Amino acid sequence: QVQLVESGGGVVQTGDSLRLSCVSSGRYPTMYVMGWFRQAPGKEREFVAGINWTGAMTTYADSVKDRFTISRDNSVNTIYLQMDSLKPEDTAVYYCAADSRLQPGRTTSSYGFWGQGTQVTVSS
Repeated sequence: QVQLVESGGGVVQTGDSLRLSCVSSGRYPTMYVMGWFRQAPGKEREFVAGINWTGAMTTYADSVKDRFTISRDNSVNTIYLQMDSLKPEDTAVYYCAADSRLQPGRTTSSYGFWGQGTQVTVSS
C-alpha cells in the first residue's frame, strides 16, 4: 500500500507563491512517475503537472505552464509543486498522484495512487 501525504496549501493573494509537497511512504513498487492534479468545486479533477523518476521529463497543463514547476527529491521520497504568480482560477484542492509506469501521464487513469489533497485558495 502506498501512502501519499500532501502539505503546503493555504490562502494567498493574487500574484503570491506557494510550494506544495507530497511525501510517499509504504510498501510499494517503485513509483517512477508522480504528478499533481487539482479539483475546483463543481469541476472535474484536472491534470496540473507530472514528472518521471529522474526529473528529466516533466509535463504541464497549458494553464500553469511558465508559472508552476514540478520537482522531486527521491532521497526523501518527496515531490514538490512550486506555484508562482497565482491566480484566483488556481483555487482548488490539489492532489498528489503516483504510479509505477515509466512516463508521466496527463489523465487520472494514468495514476494508481492518490493523496487526500490540500486546499489552495487564491483571493483577488
